[in-house]
Amino acid sequence: MKHTREYVVNGSQVMSDLDRAFAAQSGQIGLRLGHSSWILVDQARIDAFAKITDDHQFIHVDPARARAETPFEGTVAHGFLTLSMASRMAQETLPNLPGQIMNLNAGFNRLRFLSPLPSGRRIRGAFILKEVTKTQANHLRMVTELTIEIEHSETPALVADWINVAVFSPPRPSKEVAPI
Repeated sequence: MKHTREYVVNGSQVMSDLDRAFAAQSGQIGLRLGHSSWILVDQARIDAFAKITDDHQFIHVDPARARAETPFEGTVAHGFLTLSMASRMAQETLPNLPGQIMNLNAGFNRLRFLSPLPSGRRIRGAFILKEVTKTQANHLRMVTELTIEIEHSETPALVADWINVAVFSPPRPSKEVAPI
């Protein structure tokens, strides 16, 4: 496990891992951090999600009825299934920062489902860093705009401002190094 350190060089304190991460992330505000790979959301995944969440609404699990009774021309994924894929997308696209020991999901400031996700389509996440703040001696709070894109669609499945907290080991008092 990596730990946050207070670096001391020739008796002068240099940045901790948290301070280095804050400085690096501050320079990324407004920039696209990357895209995840494409993920297939097929009927088997939708059915498994319905079973786990007890949400068996026909628009998700009954292809014949969904084709006949909805404008979707078939089943669509649950909005929360689409959202739940964000964790996988983030783990793949946003690696831990140097010295970070864990990441905490702190929720959303904004979340909008913009377009239904038809069964059998692929999605991916696009991430743009919007904000980074130090909230505790060992925490960075980051707000990232997440867009879950649907392959071959102009309209994304969802957009959200996702709040995560990067946790570093608590800082330790710096040790003065005596000059030689």
